[in-house]
Amino acid sequence: MNNAYYRYVFTGFLFSVLWASASSAGKIGLQSAEGLVLFVVRFLLAGILLLGYATIMQRDRFPEKKEWLQLIIFGAFNTTIYLGLFIISLEEVTAGITSIALALNPLLISAMTALWLKRPVSKIEWTSILIGIAGVTIASYPLLKNSYASAAGLIFLATCMVAYSFGSVYYATVSWKLSRTAINGWQVLIGGILLIPFALIFHSKPSQFDTRFWFSIAWLVVPVSIGAVQLWLYLLKSDAVKASLWLFLCPIFGLIFASLLLQEPITIFTIIGTLMVLLALMLGQGESLKKIKT
Repeated sequence: MNNAYYRYVFTGFLFSVLWASASSAGKIGLQSAEGLVLFVVRFLLAGILLLGYATIMQRDRFPEKKEWLQLIIFGAFNTTIYLGLFIISLEEVTAGITSIALALNPLLISAMTALWLKRPVSKIEWTSILIGIAGVTIASYPLLKNSYASAAGLIFLATCMVAYSFGSVYYATVSWKLSRTAINGWQVLIGGILLIPFALIFHSKPSQFDTRFWFSIAWLVVPVSIGAVQLWLYLLKSDAVKASLWLFLCPIFGLIFASLLLQEPITIFTIIGTLMVLLALMLGQGESLKKIKT
């Protein structure tokens, strides 16, 4: 095994750890500020940093004509609706459960892509999605009884997953001329701007811009929004099939972070539900696994 192999494995593990940490980091920030306020600041800062790099270092141009509409649509679904509803659900649901649920996104994207392209969704794809949903339900059951999660929070979580899946499918159907860094920067910035009115309308309590708030923001912006995304792009460029397999580790790391940092309970229901989600991911990504073996 050469250095390239070890570098790839290290990158994959680091991506999984950073991506899985987002739920716990967001939960910590919620102790100081409302979710929408927290994420508006996050998106604006991340967008400015990404666009600054794209403009100064990569010499990327500004969007033109219909590119603005494409970026607005992508930013609305991928950032405003998806992450806006995500942070709202995080106020009602434990960080561990959100990590488990969001791991199902690749399966939803696969099914939605099939429907978009009018390709029949296979039985194994539907089966994997149903197993995954059942797993999240089982993991959430005792938390609902003990007020660690609410029905409304789970509905918001499910809705944000659908929005993210739609945004991902839409992104794949557009013939982008901008660089990935520029696209990411613009969609995050636009998504943050679109979220401002909602943050103002639903604002109900003062925010404390203390150390905990800025630590949460710094972590969500740099290691997650910038670091994890760049690592993901590297993994995709190396091998898109193998890259998707690193998502399997995200629920596990998410539960570890939630337990260590937030003292969230891990019950037998959590373990069974997590195993079911991992089984669903393996079934749904079966073709990817076959390609790797061959």
